Amino acid sequence: MQEILLNVESKEIRYAHLRNGQLHDLIVERKKERQLTGNIYRGRVTNILHNIQSAFIDINEGENGFIHISDIIENTKKFEQLYDMDFELHYDIKALDDKQQNNMDIEQVMKTDQTVLVQVVKEPIGSKGARLTSNISIAGRYLVLLPNSSHRGVSRKIEDRQARERLKRLIRSFEMPQDMGLICRTASCLATPEMLIEEANDLFNTWQSIMENFKKSSEPTLLFAESDLIKRAVITAIDKRFDRLMVDDYSVYQNCKRLYSRYASEHPLRIEYYRDKVPMFERFNVEREIDKTLRRKLWLPSGGYLFFDRTEAMHTIDVNSGRSSGNKTDVEESLVRINLEASEEIARQLRLRNIGGLIICDFIDMRLRKNQRRVLEKLKECMKEDSAKCTILGMSEFGLVEMTRQRSRGTLSQTIFTSCPYCTGSGLVKSHESISIEIERALKKVITCQQQFAIRLTAHPDLLRYMDVLDKAHLLKMCEELNAHLDFSTDDNLHLNDFYFVSSINNKKIEMS
Repeated sequence: MQEILLNVESKEIRYAHLRNGQLHDLIVERKKERQLTGNIYRGRVTNILHNIQSAFIDINEGENGFIHISDIIENTKKFEQLYDMDFELHYDIKALDDKQQNNMDIEQVMKTDQTVLVQVVKEPIGSKGARLTSNISIAGRYLVLLPNSSHRGVSRKIEDRQARERLKRLIRSFEMPQDMGLICRTASCLATPEMLIEEANDLFNTWQSIMENFKKSSEPTLLFAESDLIKRAVITAIDKRFDRLMVDDYSVYQNCKRLYSRYASEHPLRIEYYRDKVPMFERFNVEREIDKTLRRKLWLPSGGYLFFDRTEAMHTIDVNSGRSSGNKTDVEESLVRINLEASEEIARQLRLRNIGGLIICDFIDMRLRKNQRRVLEKLKECMKEDSAKCTILGMSEFGLVEMTRQRSRGTLSQTIFTSCPYCTGSGLVKSHESISIEIERALKKVITCQQQFAIRLTAHPDLLRYMDVLDKAHLLKMCEELNAHLDFSTDDNLHLNDFYFVSSINNKKIEMS
């Protein structure tokens, strides 16, 4: 059974895809961080970078967006990749696009302060602004309109030759401007000609509305917003033939039913309103799965575990045997089974955590090449279920697998967490011994340089309890030798690594430069 759960709160919507009761995919979308991919904007060029043939564009969404010359020139390859479709053209697309890029300078098409029409193709992540393109595409349920391209094609996922030919003839016969293109999406093979014509007209009217608003506006502004998470959930459930969609908010439930009514003939989807008092995500164990997904260490059913880490350049996943009790007579086969289990869980965790970019998986060493191939094939097979595009290289002699996964938005941890103000992202604090040494050094300086001879040290209670054993006696003796008097006091509100000195004479804090 496959189902989607939608948990709706005032500031957040959570989408959970369950397959036979197990969490298969997760999307967390917050109001202040709504998805921008697909949105169309009136933008203003703020800066041109000649060395990388790119420009920064203000779209009034925080950080400026970024556009490369390849996203300005009509790039058919991008449409082919984005919509998994083909164009029956009589020339080499790759050679044409490369030739166009090589012969053009970005200043030929863009100037500072110029007004431009752009679309977001990649979400802003961290301090990086959104990736933009001027190759606009407006996606509908069955069709995609290409206002700036004359190409007309059909999705490769439609494998039926007769259906492909029928759709090609149909879209070529549409009465639309010759300089506009159309793509038939996978769902179009189930649509009637009347439904396709109706949607083509809707998309064309949307484009005209975008152009009218573009001409009316004078500042960077949003002209067209792509479908929100609610609509995407309904369409996904229909496309992938899910059994049920459950919502815990009544108004959103009603909205889902309205959206579904238009496509009800395609698939019998059950849309239900969740009424129980126990929160829906707790009832279906989604909260527990999210909690596990946020941890660095994740146990596998066999007793092995995965360890997730992140550096500036990449994410790493370490597979360990842990407390696994495999077959002692065939250690190699036991390790292979842990690696196979890890491959399945790695693919699931990459989806749930939404990890993108370069990823290195360190599997447990296996002696036989055939076992390495088994693990690699299992990983590739599991990653096929991922909607994000992935590239997986071979396994090295050390059991390392390099792979890349398309970044669509920030990771789950980036959405939920913020950097620790105490450890500045290191995840570490100094030991009590280290702070005790710093206190000794600072105390000497306060006495000898600032001529303070009546001092009170204030620190966290845990630190002072540690210092009770040896360090307090040593500090008191040192002060006595320097003709100074030292008292101790605690403050529960202090960070473990913080401390300060106060003058016992006037109760003023002693500044340490």
